[in-house]
Amino acid sequence: MTMKNFKERLRSGQALHGCWLNLGSLVSAEIVGQSDFDWVLIDLEHGAGDVHIMYHQLQVLIASSAAPLVRIDDTRRPKVQQILDSGAVGIMFPQIKTAEEAQGAVSMMYYPPSGIRGTAKMVRATGFGSRFDEYKATLAESLVGVIQIETLESVERLDEIAALNGVDVLFVGPSDLTTAMNIPGQITHPDYLRVVERVAAAATKAGKASGVLLLDIDHYDIYYKFGYRFIACGADATFVVRGAKELSAELRKRAVSSGNA
Repeated sequence: MTMKNFKERLRSGQALHGCWLNLGSLVSAEIVGQSDFDWVLIDLEHGAGDVHIMYHQLQVLIASSAAPLVRIDDTRRPKVQQILDSGAVGIMFPQIKTAEEAQGAVSMMYYPPSGIRGTAKMVRATGFGSRFDEYKATLAESLVGVIQIETLESVERLDEIAALNGVDVLFVGPSDLTTAMNIPGQITHPDYLRVVERVAAAATKAGKASGVLLLDIDHYDIYYKFGYRFIACGADATFVVRGAKELSAELRKRAVSSGNA
């Protein structure tokens, strides 16, 4: 999948499914990348990796059809540049509170005059200089800017944030948002669902996408009916934990049924 193709699919309203990569592992990135997700997100904010591991994960993911995004841990221009120069399709910016913060974040993704990103040609994203002109010319049709809605301040500024050029997705962070609303973890609470609906409405009004990390796959239909199409569920860490626990429990169950417990 090309970078441009991914953004075209996002704009068309297709349901694009993804998951987190938070183990900082090249092997798990390769496995998940080959598991038919539309996109994967390398998590620098809460994951075990860093930009050096991220670089190699992006190299591994080039062989997959999943579009690679990165959640940044430090919203500064040097870090944004490192991520994009390494070949990420887009960046997720957490803990954004205002339209000014959102504008400042996405401006770091683009070269002047559209933004304030520093120019470097000999980087992985440009084929180490061989495709720089093409890369630069097609950024607006390729890069995906994802703003997380997980603070009370951002909820009050949804329309302003959604209207910004460079903001392509409003992405709900359920854990932080419910905590901010003083209903931690209550992802079926009516107050939270009203906010979830408001996020989708603001995104749709601005011609943007809305996204969420599902904490329970059984809630998929709730978000889909609101208009969410950029949907993530699970992570490489959760896959390992769930698989290990399920297999261990099954082995114990079989031992009991065999009379060997």
